[in-house]
Amino acid sequence: MASAVRSEADQRVVGNLPLELTSFVGRRRELADARRLFETSRLLTLTGIGGVGKTRLAIRLAGALQRVFRDGAWLVELGEQTDPDLLEDYVAVTLDVRSVSSADPLQALIDYCADRSLLLVLDNCEHLVDAVALFTGAILRRCAGVKILATSRESLGVGGEATMRVPSLSTPLQYDSGAFEGLARYESVSLFTERAATVVPGFVLTEGNKLAVARICHDLDGLPLPIELAAARLRGMSAEQIMNRLSDRYRLLTTGGRDVPSRQQTLRLSIDWSFDLCSPSEQQLWGRLSVFSGGFDLEAAEGVCGQDMNSTEVLDLVTALVEKSILIREETSGDVRYHLLDLLREYGHEKLESAGEYSDLRRRHRDWFESFVVQADSEWISSGQAGWIEWLSREQRNVHEALEFSISTPGQARSATRMVAALYRFWLNGGRIGSARRWADRTLSASDGESDMYRLEILCIDAVAHGMQGDLVRARGQVDESWRLAEVIGDVRSRGLAGWADGYVDAFNGEFDTAAEKLELAVTLFRSAENLQHKVIGLGTLGLAYIFTGALERSVECFDESLAITVPLHEVMYQASTLANLGLVDWLRGDLERARDHLTRSLRTTDASLNSAWCVEPMAWVAAAQRDWKHAAVLLGAAAMFWQRVGGRLSGLSSLSAHHDNAAGSARKALGESAFEKEFRRGFEMAESEAVAYALDERRSAPAASPIDAPHLTRREQQVAELVAQGLTNRAIAEQLVISLRTAQGHVEHVLTKLGFTSRAQIAAWFVSTAQETDSRG
Repeated sequence: MASAVRSEADQRVVGNLPLELTSFVGRRRELADARRLFETSRLLTLTGIGGVGKTRLAIRLAGALQRVFRDGAWLVELGEQTDPDLLEDYVAVTLDVRSVSSADPLQALIDYCADRSLLLVLDNCEHLVDAVALFTGAILRRCAGVKILATSRESLGVGGEATMRVPSLSTPLQYDSGAFEGLARYESVSLFTERAATVVPGFVLTEGNKLAVARICHDLDGLPLPIELAAARLRGMSAEQIMNRLSDRYRLLTTGGRDVPSRQQTLRLSIDWSFDLCSPSEQQLWGRLSVFSGGFDLEAAEGVCGQDMNSTEVLDLVTALVEKSILIREETSGDVRYHLLDLLREYGHEKLESAGEYSDLRRRHRDWFESFVVQADSEWISSGQAGWIEWLSREQRNVHEALEFSISTPGQARSATRMVAALYRFWLNGGRIGSARRWADRTLSASDGESDMYRLEILCIDAVAHGMQGDLVRARGQVDESWRLAEVIGDVRSRGLAGWADGYVDAFNGEFDTAAEKLELAVTLFRSAENLQHKVIGLGTLGLAYIFTGALERSVECFDESLAITVPLHEVMYQASTLANLGLVDWLRGDLERARDHLTRSLRTTDASLNSAWCVEPMAWVAAAQRDWKHAAVLLGAAAMFWQRVGGRLSGLSSLSAHHDNAAGSARKALGESAFEKEFRRGFEMAESEAVAYALDERRSAPAASPIDAPHLTRREQQVAELVAQGLTNRAIAEQLVISLRTAQGHVEHVLTKLGFTSRAQIAAWFVSTAQETDSRG
């Protein structure tokens, strides 16, 4: 392992590996072999037929190694991704790296991973094997602390790659009567038996069923996926009936083609068999549900797939597919979602196409998500904004699928323009400027020649995105095109949008005086057009431009006007950025306490990465100015972490660099090089939620632990544990403590990790028992 890797005794767990919902059966030898190979290679690819258990083995191996990597283990699921050009974007979304100021997502990832110690698990690479090979090669050459574990039906063909074929589970021989002695030692039999017991409580191997179980496992070649599907059939059949059905089907197989590997025939036939055991309505819904990407909720299933059913019928069919192990049900914070395993989704696609419903379902899927995206845009300046941000984050894959359909299907580009125009605010909030630029570029190409307000808005968005990332030539070209289109449309709003983009690009080019003039006119036009959202956006940009011209009084007037709109409506995103900008004004005026107050209020309003970077950076300057050197060094490290997360500082705002350099230089001089680097690294290695908590002084100001306090929980984490014990959801905890949902989720995860627990119920039990112990002592 690289020198930056921690020992396995480190208890800090970082990453996104899913919890195992079912027991892990067998694979001891494979786990040992894979771990041995991974010790001598930075790239290990697990190969094998679909359904053999590559993903499950990879996740178990990654979980065993997770604590070895300081920055955690991260699963990137590629099974539903189809565009190799977007591979880096998929990885960036998983690692939460936003390329705000970089037009190259691969370079942003390399910059992010360069001095980190982490494990990437790239799952289901076979359909993107060339792109994955190029990506892994680039990362491994430039990022010494990164290791990559891949699963694929074929190797990647990268230099230094170790490969290991994942075999089927050990299986008894069909015709050797002696093999049926000690059946439990066979992994496939153990898997069937354990899964069967979850379907039929009390199921065990007996003299009466052991032959049938053994033959089922043999006929399915020890492949975990079909074995699990077969076990699920015990709800309505006996083991003997299952065995006979499989035997009948395999006798029919002898008339089929001989050029297909028998293992693939086995897998296909096991899914065929599961499909045949579904009712016609269940079969139809299975196919229709394959249109979703990244999962779905019941409402979406009803809206997209239930055109000829009522809501009760859809619920009953979804429940039936869950019971038959076709759908996977997941529940997080009270929200229930479903998804199909990749192989079952691919199978459903085939059935949907053969039924002639594929194009219609893709269009219904697009219409469903387009309607919600447009609704989110219309309700953005409201108390519902935080909920929409959460929804859009959860449904990113489905939204991207809807965009892809609209861009690639002739005559559908206008839907893409509507969605991209509506999604800009969401992308900006998350620091995903690279996503905004790429989708805008593609949509503009697909809708070339159209002349409407949506295209104009995308031209303006694209100009700003390219300006943020330093491509001022392309940005200026898009501004010129937006002015031409605004003249064609000829209304106040269109001219205001073109003027806003024009002024914004000037600001990124350092032309702040002309930027302010153009933005003043844009805001005036937005006022006359009575467009609340554009007015808020324009005021924020105008106020920022005035900061850089030195007209601080006028900038405060703009920010105050923006707050007068957003605060009564309980909007979050623009309110937070406005408070952060007011903190910057206070800093420039030398009012340190007021600056910290505004920055703290901004962080408490939202901890989105871009806003956190914008707040934590000047907080470090304030700490340095107050000679709180260690605090300044930690905050500078945390700010560097946030800036790296969003792809680097925004282009064109280099005039702020002197404040950063002064703070870092004075803290380095006061602490000494070694001490400064230690504190800076401490901040840089924090998780985002930890860094926000530190910036808000929650950790530094925590009082001594009371008898019921676990000594390693912060005061805020104690509060969160108590609220979990009261049965509150993450959303309710966020509302109770007046923090964002994301921060609440982070606190709950940290409590689980620090206490060594895996469930909220364990937190509740621990809190109640320690409270009772304290009461008895009192």
